[in-house]
Amino acid sequence: MNYDKMLIKMSEQMLLEGLSSKTHKNYLYNVSRFLKWLDSTSLFISETPVRRYFLQIREIYDVNTIRQIRASLLYFFKANDVFLELDRIPLPKRKKQLPKVLSKLEINLLLDNIDVIKYKLIISLLYSSGLRVSEVVKLKRKDLDIQNHLLYVVQGKGKKDRTTIFAKSLDELLIEYLCKTNFKSDYLFEGRNGKYSIKTIQEILKKYSRILNKRVTPHMLRHSFATHLLEDGVDIKHIQKLLGHSKLETTNVYLHVAKKDFLKIKSPLD
Repeated sequence: MNYDKMLIKMSEQMLLEGLSSKTHKNYLYNVSRFLKWLDSTSLFISETPVRRYFLQIREIYDVNTIRQIRASLLYFFKANDVFLELDRIPLPKRKKQLPKVLSKLEINLLLDNIDVIKYKLIISLLYSSGLRVSEVVKLKRKDLDIQNHLLYVVQGKGKKDRTTIFAKSLDELLIEYLCKTNFKSDYLFEGRNGKYSIKTIQEILKKYSRILNKRVTPHMLRHSFATHLLEDGVDIKHIQKLLGHSKLETTNVYLHVAKKDFLKIKSPLD
């Protein structure tokens, strides 16, 4: 088989369907590794070698990676009209892990520790708007509705647009940042090559969160946004829209993290 042609056909299909560059890269990487393994074993594409491959990678990768590899191979086979019943190959179940969140006190300590306006505004928006880090770097100044404290996320995850909020308390910081910055593009946060780097934001957060003696990721701030809104009594369906979740089940995970109901329960010892 000419695997190079098959990979090209898969790549073209992803471009036609408008899959994200990250998905494009991951799928090609996963399929290329599988094809390299297949070539080393002198086997051809069929269900038995695929089953053997999954038996091997179960010892190496975590559940989420294995599921991504499976999705990659399914896409590859479909794009090349190869029909294999991968559904008959069982997958390990996902471990149920609750999202990690910061307390409001920890959020305040973190923000008070940041002494650079730009950095403080980035971290504040991650928390106060529930944004993904990939959405923060794509923000443009025109996406801000300062008067109504609304923020428009254009083509977020799943290529969906949505509206979310940002804190009124950020007005002064935001206006100061806008007035003092000499913008060279439409982006709210500029980097050397246009928009800001996700890796840079991760490093900024890593540096300033040392005061909390824990490792904080951008997604933890998004989790904290949702959890704190729920604890403040905001309807979960509103939180779903602010986060941009397609299914309410995805948002329901925060019901297991929020403490509002537990705070009302008295221990039998009290």
